[in-house]
Amino acid sequence: MFKTNEGSLDRGLRILVGLALLAAFFVYPEASWRYWTLIGVVPLLTGLVGSCPLYSILGVSTCPAKKA
Repeated sequence: MFKTNEGSLDRGLRILVGLALLAAFFVYPEASWRYWTLIGVVPLLTGLVGSCPLYSILGVSTCPAKKA
């Protein structure tokens, strides 16, 4: 479906950041800024899928080069 354009380190960091932001949503239930942490869904999903739409638009890839 999507071309993989994220390396394993990039994917791992995206998943960690996404989970941390979503955890903050539940840890701070009365904070006025807590709804901003829902943006953590974006890095979490791109990390799980392995493809970043912005990377595709910019022509960037953090995947290691395939050896011939």
